[in-house]
Amino acid sequence: MKISIITVCLNAKEHIETCINSVLNQTYPHIEYIIVDGDSSDGTREVLYQYEVRLDRLVSEKDNGIAQAMNKGLRLATGDYILFLNADDYLLENHTIEKAVGRMTGDIDIHGFSVLYGDDEKTVKMKSTPFSFMINFKTCIMHQGAFCKRELFDRIGPFNETFSIAMDYDFFLRAYHAKSSIQCHGYPTSFMRDTGVSSQKDFKSLQKRFAEERDAHYKNVIHPGMKMLYHVYWILYPIYRRIKWIKQT
Repeated sequence: MKISIITVCLNAKEHIETCINSVLNQTYPHIEYIIVDGDSSDGTREVLYQYEVRLDRLVSEKDNGIAQAMNKGLRLATGDYILFLNADDYLLENHTIEKAVGRMTGDIDIHGFSVLYGDDEKTVKMKSTPFSFMINFKTCIMHQGAFCKRELFDRIGPFNETFSIAMDYDFFLRAYHAKSSIQCHGYPTSFMRDTGVSSQKDFKSLQKRFAEERDAHYKNVIHPGMKMLYHVYWILYPIYRRIKWIKQT
């Protein structure tokens, strides 16, 4: 089984080398590693060029956002399964992919693994869960731990490039509606730092994320009853989150 790992980055000099080495040091032999850089200006490109001979593909050019960069990598990928491991993420150990592949049995569209999330002082384990009704409201899987079958992208389409935050949630929601198969594993494969755009805690950033999640809901809604439920949800949920944010800050 060939695994394509795709890293997209922009001005990620602080963490990109940790991410790269976590992939290049893997013991599993059938890995294709692709990096798509958005024309970084902070020294990231210089770091990438140091590793260029060990990468399968390196692209460094301007793009229109994370989703477009992810789709660029996707078009270059030739693996049986695709894993998106972005610049702030890294694989937990050198045997991670080997152990993950050993757990991937059957003809499954998505293998979801657990992800460790946070910082050095507070780390939590975020578990992937099977598709259920609740994915209509919140994602049940982190892309850093999601090995997606290449054919799944051909079947339901790539990432929606109108999104800058919720592109992975939109993709998994489409996969759910397409009745894609998913198998979840408790084994943690990667660490996600609390530094990405989706981790921002100021209320303006939260509002932007909520707006994209709302758009994903209405773009993918099928049943009229679900559309009515979304209307109620998006009246009440932002109020609830505002109150929660005030209490936390």
